[in-house]
Amino acid sequence: MTGLPHLVLFTFFYAAVLSESVNSLEDAKDELAAYIENKKLEINSRYRLLYHVMPPVGWMNDPNGFSYYKGKFHLFYQYYPYDSVWGPMHWGHSASPNLVHWMDLPTALIPEEEQCFSGSAVADGDVMTLIYTAHMPTSAEPFYNESQYLAFSDDGVDFHKYDGNPVLPAAPNGSPDFRDPKAWRYGDHWYAVVGSKTLDQKGRVLLYKSKDLLSWELLSVLGESKGDMGYMWECPDFFELGGKFVLLMSPQGMAPKGDRYKNTFQTGYIIGNFDYTTNEFIPETEFQEMDFGHDFYAAQTIEHNGIRYVVAWFSMWEVPHVEDADGWSGAMTIVRELHLADKRILMKPVAEMERLRQHVVLNEKLRRKQARLLPKASELIINGNLLLKFEMLLEGTNGGGKVWIRWDPRTRKISVDRGSGDVRQVEWSPIGARTLRLFLDTSSLELFCGEGEVVFSSRITPPPLMGLFHSHNPQKYYLSTTQALHHYETR
Repeated sequence: MTGLPHLVLFTFFYAAVLSESVNSLEDAKDELAAYIENKKLEINSRYRLLYHVMPPVGWMNDPNGFSYYKGKFHLFYQYYPYDSVWGPMHWGHSASPNLVHWMDLPTALIPEEEQCFSGSAVADGDVMTLIYTAHMPTSAEPFYNESQYLAFSDDGVDFHKYDGNPVLPAAPNGSPDFRDPKAWRYGDHWYAVVGSKTLDQKGRVLLYKSKDLLSWELLSVLGESKGDMGYMWECPDFFELGGKFVLLMSPQGMAPKGDRYKNTFQTGYIIGNFDYTTNEFIPETEFQEMDFGHDFYAAQTIEHNGIRYVVAWFSMWEVPHVEDADGWSGAMTIVRELHLADKRILMKPVAEMERLRQHVVLNEKLRRKQARLLPKASELIINGNLLLKFEMLLEGTNGGGKVWIRWDPRTRKISVDRGSGDVRQVEWSPIGARTLRLFLDTSSLELFCGEGEVVFSSRITPPPLMGLFHSHNPQKYYLSTTQALHHYETR
């Protein structure tokens, strides 16, 4: 997908980037790999994250193809290597043994006549199959069309596109917006959800079924806006969790409503029941935001060994991306585990994150407005009395923005404030633990509250080191970093 509010025809000429001598896709891949290696030398690393997936160079948006294949987790993403702004979409590629330590792999998909928009990956025996949206220009309004393509690999690195593409040529109602297939296997069949819209501009998700990934049958409209949930539902996902089914999607065009829906676009979910014999999804809840921060979009999940994992684009559309001046833009959130409690999703950092801690311990009393320097990559665990007001200021020691994290027991709201009115806040009613777990990286924060019932993901820019300023409520701190682990404790 593009994530752009209105898809516009872009005509791109590759000759300025790829040599006229490129006569095959393999030549193009080789030339791109050489370009990336050379371009890395020009990247300014001041905002580069230390434990998040990022593009080696250029632009990144949506996670794609989040999957497990031949002993490794794979994470693909929307990628434009030749500039740090959105351009003709490729698929970048990373892999990991444990969802924490990632390595870059060669670019998986390069656009030809089509741009390679978002999609998913499945393992079909020894073959990894990518199913993705081909965004194609047309000569008549609206000047584009979207269909679904396949690409195959027997090693999870080198992919070739299916000669019979497209396998899903058009939306059933003829809408040009028909994208972001998410496929999975149930029983003897493959299923896929695809994002689309009605002809009167209401977002919806379509459900398909296939025996072989090649021929697909439309089963149902799995979900559809009633008019208040935007004009397009992007990046759908559909899965079982805790005995219920979850329809996850990213609606475009939802109007702000109090503290809610303040980002350019939203990512959230509806919980309900589903029957594979009737193909009907019956909602039991209203739409709920998945993450309450500034920068979380296009989430995608997988299940492995009985655990459902999620990752999202750690950015947002139509906002400044400060790192784009440095030759790159975009990142992924840390991977989270999903659980269901009282008809809402809980998100916790994947357990492997704890292995980043090292064992240096320090105990001392924190006083009001006491400052502490934090390394660029830190984990801070805060335990305290939620009957008291709490405020923390993160500020760069050599300039950069200021970010406040606040808890107000009167309103029972917790907030992340980036200044100038750029606030995200939500009511928090702990269901168990009353701990705040804060992950800081060079230009980001991820705040997990309690059991994960409230999570904030926000990009921040206070380089090069962060100062921890604490006031109103001395508490217990447990600070770990990729370099050291500290323990601050009130006595």
